[in-house]
Parts: sequence; structure tokens; C-alpha cells
Amino acid sequence: MSIQRALITLNSLENGDRGLAVDSRFQVIVTVMYLVAVLSVPLADPGMLVWMFVYPIVMAEASGTGYGRVLVKSLWVLPLATVIGIFNPILDHTPAWHIWSVTVSAGWVTFISICLRGVLAVQAVLVLVYSTGFYTICTAMQRMGLPAVLTTQLLMVYRYISVLLQESLSMSRARAARGFGCSSYPLRLWGMMVGQLLLRSVERARRVHNAMLARGFDGALPAPEPKGLRAADWIYLAGWIAAFALLRFIDISGIFGNIIDPAS
Repeated sequence: MSIQRALITLNSLENGDRGLAVDSRFQVIVTVMYLVAVLSVPLADPGMLVWMFVYPIVMAEASGTGYGRVLVKSLWVLPLATVIGIFNPILDHTPAWHIWSVTVSAGWVTFISICLRGVLAVQAVLVLVYSTGFYTICTAMQRMGLPAVLTTQLLMVYRYISVLLQESLSMSRARAARGFGCSSYPLRLWGMMVGQLLLRSVERARRVHNAMLARGFDGALPAPEPKGLRAADWIYLAGWIAAFALLRFIDISGIFGNIIDPAS
């Protein structure tokens, strides 16, 4: 069922694929730098954003995650991006491009840019989580100096989603076992189930918290000792920062100027 698949997917993100032997702190820094580069691209230049796909494609394949997996998951952000930019083509009819004999308005250009930004940002985060693991990301941020209360809350939210899904799965199986083949239930029953889910989740979270306190939890993650940085880590960081600067400040798409010309 869908709840069980979601739980399996969530558990798979615990430690990541670990296909990339790079310090997790540098992976977080590179991801943040990539997001800054993507979000700083002008809305009127989606051609520059197209070249930004180099990073998620290369990293997804290098880490063993596979770009197809990342691409499919990132498409879920398109409805949100569409809602944000849907009025741009309606309100802005200023000619922006000439593609052969077709004139593209500035509204459509900015709408495409918003969609590309959303997809690229989600893909970068997915690549980081899939290749590194959510727990490793939290400990890396803690070692980088972020407040323990922030990193601990991030991990606890992630863990609580798993608890909520487990309780939902248990209730769903109980409902199916006692439903005598019924596929639909009245709204009142669904309201009762949501209330029971909340109560059971809170009670289980309380037990989990008591177990953590019994094991010496003091409000911070038990981060492992950081390993020494290698030359490969610094090369990874410097290489990607240089690549982002190249993609951001050099108009590589200008080589296609004979196809797409700015409207005069």
C-alpha cells in the first residue's frame, strides 16, 4: 500500500546511498552554493538555468543515485511553481524572444524560469539527501557550527514523520481487517481515525522521548568525531565552486544566438 511504500522510502533516506566519498560538510556547502547560484540567475534568462542541470545530473550519477530517480521526484514541485508563476504570461505580454518566426513574451520567459528554478532547487536537495543521508546531513551541519537545537529539531521532525507513518499503517491494516471488504467509509469515521492517529502518535512520541532521556539525551545529537579533510575534498569544493561561477557569469547559451534572438 502507499503508506508502506512511503515508509520504506523514508527509511531509505536515513543513511543515503553513500556512493560519493566526500566529506559531508563539503557536500552541504556545495549544495548551498549551487542554490545561491541558481536563485541569483535573472528571471529573464532561463537559458542560463538550463546549463545548471549539469550539477544534479553529474552528482546523481556519480553518487550512484541515478538521475532518473531524482528527475521523477523533482517533478512534484511543478504544480507549486505553476501556481506561483501562472499569472506572468497573462499580465506581461512584452516581446522578449524571437524563436525563428515565433515571438515569446516576457511573461512566458519568467514563468519558465520559475519552473526551472523550482525543479533545480529540489533536485539539488534530493541529490544531497539521497547520496549523504538525512542523519549525516544533520550531523554535518552541527559540526559546521549550526545550533544544536536547530539540527536536533530537523532530525526529530524527520523521525516523527516515520512514527506518524508507522501509526497510520497500523491503523490502516486494522481498518482493512475489520472493514469486511468496504472500500469507502463515512466522513465521521475518518474524523475519528485522524483523532486517534494524533493521540497514538503523541503517546508514542512521549515514550520515545522518555527512552532518549533514559539513554542520556541532553538536547544535542551524538555527532561522531569529524574525520580529517583530504585533498580530494578540497578539490571537490573548489571544482564545483569554479563550475558554478562559470555557469552563472558566462553566457554559455549565447552560442545559440542564431536560433533565439532577443526581441528588439
